[in-house]
This record gives sequence, structure tokens and C-alpha cells, in this order.
Amino acid sequence: MSQHHLKPLFAPNSVAVFGASDKVDSIGQIVMQNMRQSGFKGQLYPINPKHKTVQGTAAFADLAEVKQPVDLAVIATPAATVAGIIAQCGQQQVKAAIIISAGFAETGEAGRALELEVLALAKRYGVRLIGPNCLGVMRPGIGLNATFNSGNAIAGNIAFVSQSGALCTAILDWANANDVGFSSVVSMGASVDVDFGEILDYLISDSLTHSILLYIEGIHDARSFMSSIRAAARIKPVILVKVGRHAAASKAAISHTASIVGADDAFDAAIRRAGVVRVQTISQLFSAAKALSCGFDTSGNRLAIVTNGGGPGVMATDYALDLGLVMADLTETTMATLNATLPNTWSHGNPVDIIGDAQADRYYHAVKACLEDPNVDGVLTILTPQAMTKPLDVANVIIALSDQYKKPLLSSWMGEAQVQASRSAFNAAKKPSFRNPESAVDVFSFLSAYHNNQRLLMQMPGPISHHLEPDVESGRMIIEGALQEKRTILGEMESKALLSAFHIPVAQTMVARSPNEALLIAQQLGFPVAMKINSPDITHKSDVGGVLLNLANAPAVRAAYHEIIENVKRLRPTAHINGISIQPMVVKEHGRELMLGVTNDPVFGPIITFGAGGTTVEIVADRSVALPPLNTFLVKDLINRTHVAKMLGQFRNMPAVNMEALESVLLRVSEMVCELPMLMEMDINPLILDERGALAADARIVVGLRPPSADRYAHMAIYPYPTHLISQWQLADGTDVVIRPIRPEDVWMVQDFVKNLSEESRYFRFMKSVQQLSESLLVRFTQIDYSREMALIATRNEQDHELQLGVTRYAINPDGESCEFSLVVAESMHGTGLAQKLMTALMDIARAKGLARIEGEVLKNNANMLKLMKRLGFTAVSHPDDSSIKNVYKLL
Repeated sequence: MSQHHLKPLFAPNSVAVFGASDKVDSIGQIVMQNMRQSGFKGQLYPINPKHKTVQGTAAFADLAEVKQPVDLAVIATPAATVAGIIAQCGQQQVKAAIIISAGFAETGEAGRALELEVLALAKRYGVRLIGPNCLGVMRPGIGLNATFNSGNAIAGNIAFVSQSGALCTAILDWANANDVGFSSVVSMGASVDVDFGEILDYLISDSLTHSILLYIEGIHDARSFMSSIRAAARIKPVILVKVGRHAAASKAAISHTASIVGADDAFDAAIRRAGVVRVQTISQLFSAAKALSCGFDTSGNRLAIVTNGGGPGVMATDYALDLGLVMADLTETTMATLNATLPNTWSHGNPVDIIGDAQADRYYHAVKACLEDPNVDGVLTILTPQAMTKPLDVANVIIALSDQYKKPLLSSWMGEAQVQASRSAFNAAKKPSFRNPESAVDVFSFLSAYHNNQRLLMQMPGPISHHLEPDVESGRMIIEGALQEKRTILGEMESKALLSAFHIPVAQTMVARSPNEALLIAQQLGFPVAMKINSPDITHKSDVGGVLLNLANAPAVRAAYHEIIENVKRLRPTAHINGISIQPMVVKEHGRELMLGVTNDPVFGPIITFGAGGTTVEIVADRSVALPPLNTFLVKDLINRTHVAKMLGQFRNMPAVNMEALESVLLRVSEMVCELPMLMEMDINPLILDERGALAADARIVVGLRPPSADRYAHMAIYPYPTHLISQWQLADGTDVVIRPIRPEDVWMVQDFVKNLSEESRYFRFMKSVQQLSESLLVRFTQIDYSREMALIATRNEQDHELQLGVTRYAINPDGESCEFSLVVAESMHGTGLAQKLMTALMDIARAKGLARIEGEVLKNNANMLKLMKRLGFTAVSHPDDSSIKNVYKLL
């Protein structure tokens, strides 16, 4: 397998520093000094045409004068010189550059033009860029300090990637004082080229990195970000801080949904689906990283607290409940154990107050009992230093227990002088300890969120969730008809027709354009009826007197028609009126009014919302948000994160609602979002739900055009499982074979497949001796972003389970126009035509994707593969650097 394309950036063998200087406190002087003092073992070339030496090292006038390969250029010269330097780098085959220089788009139009020129040259020559206007990059483990930070970082296993250079310097200063080490520190600056996605891709397979911390101000490419962060979070804890949590959406919202969902809601929904922990402060960022690195096995949010002080225990309990955690209900067995080992004056509940005179043995019995309780997911131990307390003895007991149990065991030793030795003991043992209980509770909430988000991460829904497929074509025709008439808001009849096309139950509705017509429609539908203004310009119908309910007879209907029209003309004189919609009065004695919605985030695309419905949705603001596509697991999570969810069960004299009906509607909404890119906003408000089912009483839909794309799901941040690529095939002996895209749950089938390959087949595939796949490779192979890579596996059923027969895959190269492929089939499938069938299917997908070329590397002695490539029309040429490899390629 070829090396990662960012290796020259993160692991260079040689570095050229443009603008290296002897001028004290200049950026060029600091960067060069850092590179010299950081222990970099590669070649270092200062580039400065005005000096023969810089800081005692021979300097060069330009890159051509070096006459040796250079992997990485670090640029600390004025912005106007950078384009020329990038051209030099391209001509000398430099593959990566860090542009520390400022003076680009942040300065205005002239700077923006300069930035575009630099980027165009970089793309022309294949030079990958970090920056501009950044602090730089550190890799302490290899002695790389290509920054103008004051000093070096400690080597460790945490990667920190930040969009703020100033924050990097502050964190590095804090980290050195607190003995926190890094595998990488990346200041991204303006991110005109390399962004979060590619950096995360590299860190996934970086053996020096065990956890990843991110500071985010904004996302440029949602698809790349989501793909990479999901892949990273499968094998390494990823924790992030994002600023701007309270920034409101910048557009003027037309629908209810858009007005109550801000940009941060979409980001939060994305992070949940990515299996990532989000924190609010920098201190929480490192605390969470420390706790996740302990290897705790977190399975829920039920917390037990053991304390020798009632006040701190109650404060911690209050805070835990504020965060949505659950105070564990201790089992009878645990209560019996505590009664047997604690004094009679203990609290007899959770929090477990073991009284102020508690010694180490009392802590031991109480904490051990809680850790062994199946109702407890984690334990917080609090100690306040009292006259008879021995804090260090208790700390040693907690450390020992933490080594014996996998459940999170957090500690808060309150105070200062008397507990200093205990804190040192916790730090030496690498156990999470906190100065106050609230910080410990925060971390437990992060551990709980991490567990839950990891479960969400594993979900890979397809675009269609029901066996009864929707009438997608009819839905598209409804939207296209409106757009052809230059309308972006569907009428009520069109909206309900669109819902019906996706099998969402709707209230029967007809539109009247005169009082007499209203009367005839009401008699046809049956009394009582509801009447509403039908206008594309009015969202909040009740606010303009546009809704009248429970109209029981003909005179009431005639009067209502006149009243609604007069109200609207008085309160919204410019509104265009398309008549009055009339529908049977939906009488659901036990009905709950809900709202389902869709809105479009500028970065993450369509998002789905659920919450309480009715006329007060903006005030109540009870809603949860999710990124599509959804499946049943994700739908349940979406529902359960709202307050209204508590009213869906049996409530006073009302029976529980039909949850399957609600879940079905949400799944149908997900289908609409996937299959109708032109759907911009939607309200189903109210959706009336009772024990018999669900009914959409009213709907409002906003549509719009999107740029044309060969990718049918280009509008979505998370690519749905591509069910349309599943196909059936048959071997000559009649064996039925399924060829389909790979799924995350295939992970163990893939591992078994590789194990069962012959040693020669494994060597031909991986070009080295491999017995089985590492965890990181398994994740990369099975959890993929179908928009930028594809893996097709061939399987057959054997005794009620799938058996893998072969796999082929491609990954799109950084140029966006070509892809690199791989292929391997089981020995039993040699000569059956399966390899050719898989490759043909893969090439068809790459061609449909708009790729122009497919290429790969084949060992020279892999005769069967080379024959297959020839049959498929590939050209084989010698590898320029390795005579044992043939490069094969084909234009698509």
C-alpha cells in the first residue's frame, strides 16, 4: 500500500525554512531556532538569499541551490513572495509546505487574490499546504518544531489540531507546566488547502497518536470532515471544543423549523453521529482526554457518589441531574453490603455519605460495593479533609480499586494543602482526579456521551427504510412543477400530496375559493370541519386570524370563510390568497400534537427535527435534531432527547401512543430528505399522534434548486448506505452471489476472510507479510465514506450466515480525478470469473462518479492479476522506484 500523501508534512526527512534569519525575535529566526533546538534528525536547509549562513548553518539563496531532495518547506516570508516560493517548491518536487506568513484573504481583496494565486500554483504542482497565517506544525516525537512558538512541546500521545494559533501557544504553555505531551500540534490557519478531513485521515493511522483533540471555529467541507472524524472516532477517542455555540442562523427563516434550529444544533447533531465527545472549555478538553485514555468501560449514565461530606455530595448530585445524568438506584444486595460495612448513620441512599470520620477501609467497602452494582455505570468519590481523615491512604485505596474494575472511577479530593500528596499520587498513577466535584461530574457526562455517541456512530442507514417504497418520481414532479412556476413554497394541497407520495398519513384536504364552494366541500367532507387560510406568504396562520376550528354547520362555514378572508386582508394586506383549505376536524381524544421538521444548514446540509407541536413551538423550543439518513435506532434516540417524549407513554387518563407509527413517519421524512435534494425546509405541524396512529394535520414545504451533481446524495453530510449498488450474480455451478458495498458490521467477516487467505494471496494484496488486519485497518476497510471511496464485497450464504468470497475497492486520489484500486478473492474463487466481475462493477461505479482514471500497483510475480488487468484493458508499466512492482492503469 502506498504511503499517506501527508507523510512529507508530518514525517519529513528534510526541511527547508524560507525566511530563516538571525534577526532576533523575527518569525524566521524563531522558526529556525526551534527546528535546530527540537532535535530534528533530518536535513535542515535555511533559505535566505542575503546571507551565507543563518544561525551557524550554511544558507542557500533558493531551493534549486540545495541540490538535495526536500520534503517540507516552511515559509516565513512576506505574503507577496509566497507565490514565487510555491513555484520553486513545485519545480523542485517539494510535496508539502507550511505557510506561516500572514497578509492574505484576511487583509482584503488584494490579499484574497494573492491567496488564490498561491493555491492555484500549489494545485498545479501538487504541493499540499497548511495555512496561511498559522503557527505551524509540531511533531515532538521526531523533533519537528516548524512553528514560531516560544519553545518546544513535550512528546506524548495526544494530537491537538486547532484553527486558532493563539490558542495553540496558550495550550502549549499550559501543557508544559502540567506535563502533558503531544504526538502532533497542528495550527491550521486559513486552511485554504489541507483541512480537518485530511489531517484526521493521517492521524487515524499514526502510531504516535492515541487520542485526538480539536479546537474548531468552523467547518469548510462537511462531507470530508464527517467521513474522517467518524473513521478516527472508531479507533481513537476524539474530543473537541467548538466556539460560537450561541450564534443564530444568518438566514431569515420561513418555516417554524428553521427559526428554532441554529447552526450549533446542526453541528451538535453531526458530532453525535460521529462518535465524538464535545466539551465546552479547554480544561474539559484535557480532562476528558485523560479520562478516556484510562480505558474505562462506560456503558451508561447512572452515577453513584461516595462522599465523607453531605454538602459536596448533594451539590454533585444537583449538578449531575442538571446535566441529564441519572443517580443510580442501588440494588438490595448493594444496600445490604453497605448496611453491613458502614455505620448506622450513613445516608442509606445515593449519594452514599459515609460520614466525616471515614477512614480508608470504609471508603474501600463503599466504593467496591458501588462498582459491583449492576445498576451503577460509574462512581465519583469525594473526600473533604477533616481532622480524622487520611487523604493519601484513601487515595491509594481508590487507585487500587480503579486498577481492578473497568467502570469509571473518578475522584475529587477537595481542599489544597492537606490533599496535595493525594493529587500527586493520582497523577503518578494516571488516574483522573479533580479539585471540585462538578469537574468530575462533567467528565463522567463526557464518558457517558462518548459511549452513547459511539453507538450512534455504528449506524449506517440506507436512503430507503421501508419495504413499501415511496413514489419518489411523483414527489420530484410536484417540486419541479412548483419551481417551473418560479414558486419556492408549495401550497397546502401540494405539500400533502408530497407527504402522501412517501406514505405519510395526511388529513384529507380540499381548497375552496368562494363561500359557496366552502359550503359544498364541508358537506362533502362531513361536519365538523377546520378552515385555514391557504397562502404561500403566511407561515403562522393563527397569528393573522387564518384558522377557525370545530365548524359544525353550514352557516358557521359560510361565516368563517368571510371572517378568515377579512382577517388576512386586514392584517396581511400584501399576502397572496389562494383560497381557504378545508379538512375534517381531526378529533383525537388522546392525541398529542407534535412537530416534525426539516431545515438546511449551510455547512451540514439537511437536518431533521422533532419536538412538541402546535402554535407555541418557537416559545417552547422543545426539539431535538439529527442528521439524516435515519434508521429505527437513530429515530428512537431523536425522540428520547425531547421533553415531549415523556408524554408519549401512558399519561393520566391517556393511553400510550402508537410509537411505531411515529417512528415510521420520521423514517419517511428521512427518505424524503435523502431522495429529494430540492426539499429545503418542511414543517409537519401538528402531527397528531394517539394510540391508533399518526396523522399530518398541516404541512408547509419550501423547495429550491441545488447545483447539478452526478452524486445523488451530494446534498448530505453523511452518505447513505448505497443500496442501489447491491446486485445478484451466479457462479457457473449455480451458486448465488451477492455483490454489495461493504458495511461497518462486516468487520469480523472481513477479518476472517483475510485470515483464511493463503500466505501468498495476503502477500500479493498487501505487499508484505500480514497474518491478520490491525484494528485500525479493519476500521478503515469497513467504515468508509461512499462518496470518496468504495468497497464491494462478494458474499454467499452458508448455514444462515454470510461468507465473504472477495473484495475490491477504490479510493479517490487527492487530484479528485483518479482513484487507486485493490482486489483480492478467495483461493476457491480463482478461475470462476468473480475477480473480473468485481473489477468490472467497481470500474462502472468509478466511471459513474466522474473519475477519469483507475490505477494500482501489482507485484511483478502476481501473474494471475497481471493477466486479469490485461483482459480488462489496463496498461502495465514498470514502477519508477521498485523493480518488483508494476503500475497498472486504465482510462475510464
